[in-house]
Amino acid sequence: MTSTCLVVMGVSGAGKSTVAQLLGQRLGWTTAEADEFHPEANIEKMTNGIPLTDADRSPWLSTMRDWITRRAEDGASTIVTCSALKRTYRDHLRRSRARVRFVHLSGSAETIGARLTERSGHFMPASLLDSQFGDLEPLRPDEDGVVVDVTNPPEEVARLTITALALDACPAAR
Repeated sequence: MTSTCLVVMGVSGAGKSTVAQLLGQRLGWTTAEADEFHPEANIEKMTNGIPLTDADRSPWLSTMRDWITRRAEDGASTIVTCSALKRTYRDHLRRSRARVRFVHLSGSAETIGARLTERSGHFMPASLLDSQFGDLEPLRPDEDGVVVDVTNPPEEVARLTITALALDACPAAR
């Protein structure tokens, strides 16, 4: 059986961490935050309101891809949060040894912007939201994934994701 990695993707403030945690609980899979894979230089740039370049993101994506591969080689399915805004970023993650599937948390700039203004303790400033929407390339039909509207409550987003991707919740979560 091939291991799977769900990449919970979308712009900052879409709810990636919350949904990934719920999916991890329901599926019994290990979760990881993409922010944990960023080098300090990337975090410093974002903290200062400077958008990352593709060159900044490449080593970050490679580190995540390698983490996914190590877990897959151990037979584990995983969930990772990652903006994965561009097709090329998603292609990079797909080069792991797991079946990589995407959960695009989609919402309007107004909805997500309101969430960002209420959030505290995160290095990603709301001022970078426009650049993220500018970079966002929606999933294409040949990409393995689902788009879920974030105006739904997080529990519903998790339920819709599991149903749409035909995943089996672990017995304790049913």
